[in-house]
Amino acid sequence: MPMQLRDFHYALPPGLIAQHPLPERDASRLLLLDRGTGTVAHRSFRDLPVLLRPGDLLVMNDTRVLPARLYGMTPRGGRVEILLLEEAGATAWWAWLKPGRRARVGAAFSLPDDLLARVLERGPEGRILLEFDGSLPVREILERYGRMPLPPYIKRAAPNGRRSGPPGASAGEGDRERYQTVYAREDGAIAAPTAGLHFTEAMLEAVRARGVAVAFLTLHVGVGTFKPVRVVEVKQHRMDPERFRIPEGTARAVKEARGRGGRVMAVGTTTVRALESAADEGGAPRAGAGEATLFITPGYRFRVVDALLTNFHLPCTTLLMLVSAFAGRDRVLAAYREATAARYRFYSYGDAMLIL
Repeated sequence: MPMQLRDFHYALPPGLIAQHPLPERDASRLLLLDRGTGTVAHRSFRDLPVLLRPGDLLVMNDTRVLPARLYGMTPRGGRVEILLLEEAGATAWWAWLKPGRRARVGAAFSLPDDLLARVLERGPEGRILLEFDGSLPVREILERYGRMPLPPYIKRAAPNGRRSGPPGASAGEGDRERYQTVYAREDGAIAAPTAGLHFTEAMLEAVRARGVAVAFLTLHVGVGTFKPVRVVEVKQHRMDPERFRIPEGTARAVKEARGRGGRVMAVGTTTVRALESAADEGGAPRAGAGEATLFITPGYRFRVVDALLTNFHLPCTTLLMLVSAFAGRDRVLAAYREATAARYRFYSYGDAMLIL
């Protein structure tokens, strides 16, 4: 029988969805899952270096999250929220607009520094194409006035105890640092590769001191990673494309790790998708740029990745399906039940899971 969406459901108490990062990045808990036996152990993320072997390779996604959420006004004073999704030219971006009823072709919205955004066309799934007109480049406007695009399950309370409005409004200056990896370099993501949020510079130094190599690739996390699965049969879901680039040095590092008997560990599901999308039949990723449309579900044969560091994912998501493909659905769901019983923190600002 084909896999059903309900096969990836589990009970997640809302209180376990982390609403804030911990004071220290590497203070997270780490659930260790042996995918061969299903054995689970409870560790600290700071134990990661000793769980790796000399000769292993860590591959990390160095995409940088844009502060892509802007707030503007209609000519009549109505408030709008704009989430920029993808650059479509020198002055044009695909975006989502709230409230959607204002997304009429020709509608215009005023933004800070006399920037004007005008709707050029409507696209699929609620997207609109916006053209920007102003004295400053859009990216500079984002750096000055944009808010980090925190996911909708982060719903923080305002000081008066009420919810602080739309989810993005709860993003503060602290999120500019914490919803970004310490090694982020390449602008383009609208969400963080969250498995990397636990790393500090000191942790990376400790990993290298262990004799573990570190390499980077770029996959710009877009809406496709978080697109809800709305079909009953999982295989009918289609992933939106996400741009990636694998440097020559990273492709070479994978081959070298293989040659010395080391494991290739992907930091995050986005790194998995980039590596596996670029893999040749021999299990080596090709260097260069491409688009990841690969939907990894149980039954997929991994060609590059030997180990996975990831966060805990929400029920019935493509992220959970990828992890289930890597370690087995039953073992992953059993580990998740243990994590919920032990009160692990879930999702972007939550704890981590290492699958070996």
